Amino acid sequence: LEQMNAWGRRVDRLVTSTAWQDMKAVAAQEGFVASGYQREFDEWSRLYQMAQFYLYEPSAGLYGCPLAMTNGAARTIEHPWLYNEAFPRLTSRDPQTFWTSGQWMTERRGGSDVAGGTETVAVKQPDGTYKLYGYKWFSSATDADITLTLARVVDDHGNTVKGTRGLSLFYLDVKGQRSNIQLVKLKNKLGTRQLPTAELLIEGATAHKICDDGRGVSSMSQMLTLTRIHTAVHAAGAMRRIVNLARDYATRRQAFGRLLINHPLHVHTLANMEVQTRAAAIFALEVSRLLGRQEMLERTEQLEMEKNVLRLAVPLLKLYVSKKSVSLVSEGLECFGGQGYIEDTDLPRILRDTQVTSIWEGTTNILSLDVLRAIRKSAGESSSSSRIKSENPQRDVECLPPVLRHFQRDVRARVSSGKDLKHLQVSATRLEVALDQVLKHWVCLEPQQQDMSAREMAFSLARIYMGALLVEHAAHPLATVADVYTAQRWCECDLVPLCTRAEVGSFTSTAQDLNLELVFEGFSHSN
Repeated sequence: LEQMNAWGRRVDRLVTSTAWQDMKAVAAQEGFVASGYQREFDEWSRLYQMAQFYLYEPSAGLYGCPLAMTNGAARTIEHPWLYNEAFPRLTSRDPQTFWTSGQWMTERRGGSDVAGGTETVAVKQPDGTYKLYGYKWFSSATDADITLTLARVVDDHGNTVKGTRGLSLFYLDVKGQRSNIQLVKLKNKLGTRQLPTAELLIEGATAHKICDDGRGVSSMSQMLTLTRIHTAVHAAGAMRRIVNLARDYATRRQAFGRLLINHPLHVHTLANMEVQTRAAAIFALEVSRLLGRQEMLERTEQLEMEKNVLRLAVPLLKLYVSKKSVSLVSEGLECFGGQGYIEDTDLPRILRDTQVTSIWEGTTNILSLDVLRAIRKSAGESSSSSRIKSENPQRDVECLPPVLRHFQRDVRARVSSGKDLKHLQVSATRLEVALDQVLKHWVCLEPQQQDMSAREMAFSLARIYMGALLVEHAAHPLATVADVYTAQRWCECDLVPLCTRAEVGSFTSTAQDLNLELVFEGFSHSN
């Protein structure tokens, strides 16, 4: 970051490598964003787009991040004038006209709590535009051409509305406004160092409000859906890259007089990694397919069911694949022994860059609570005080909220394809039993216990859904022996961590008290 020129004038020039700059042209020419909107493959266009990113991300030098923001911005834009001005550039295949977009949401008090942490204000001007004033703590894609950001509109009396109801979404053309946007500092990050991330002071930058007052968070929903899928695809791509490298290394590296490929324990470890990687990929691609169908096809009962499945599947995909990618890539480094710890091999960078995926677009706990919120809202209950429980757990399972009921129906439909095949019967049955166990445990929990167990609930649903996808794939006539074995291996894992923990009392009020005692023993604090 070059903040001053030789004459002491503030310039805030962001210096990036020519390779980073060239990535913009490559992205435009390959149509990484355009392919999702030109609809060459109809409802399969999103699947095609995310398959592109799955192959691109491991070699993209983190340029997939600004492209994810750009993809989300293109999906969010609805105003006709803005659509005509920005949308063609965000989805262009011409490097000369292609724009990228940022996403400036996080502030000093914020993080995932944008409702409680956003302090940036927007002052309306006579021409209908707004002047923004605020401090953005973590700006993704700092060198983007445009950005979307949240702010609170100041009324005629100088007041703003607190909470979610006070937030509106704004479109800001970054180019030409550098004098009103001060680059305070670049973040010194654990990973993603190729990606410029800065703290920004916005001092009167001109912006356009692109939603109704107080609809900022809801207007971000489509953007969040896409960026969460992007994050999971990035994580799945990293998993595939490290597994491919470790597999190749096993055919070259000799230890104790034999190649690693001839050590059964080593191959067993690689097989476990391969199963996880295949499951991550099939989950990410199926969610992308479901999104494409929602965007392109007319409303039917089937589409309504898939909409509810997608509402659960997106946070499940992001939280599970991102979380597991970190441990898998770490395991991958171990496959190289000491060389996996040497910077010159470039292997440690893969781990550092993967670590962020469990933080981007919501941490594991935030996404787990999002799953819980989706279930409760589907039941027509307040997301903060709902309970899904009665005296008859079996009856409750039959009267599940729509998102869980449709999730259950979807899993059973996929699993049914393997029940008639001898080599998949055990796996299919395990999945059905696991699904019933999870739902029965869930409806028996008090609201506070549901909150406390949200992560285990999310992990259970994710593992069951991934298992269903693998069984469905393995039941296809063109499935290979490896496809079948992948499904079998996956279904041997603990599919119901919610039940496993609930049965030993992990979510009781006593356990909650003991958690506090355990964590804060000897530590002085006040609630």
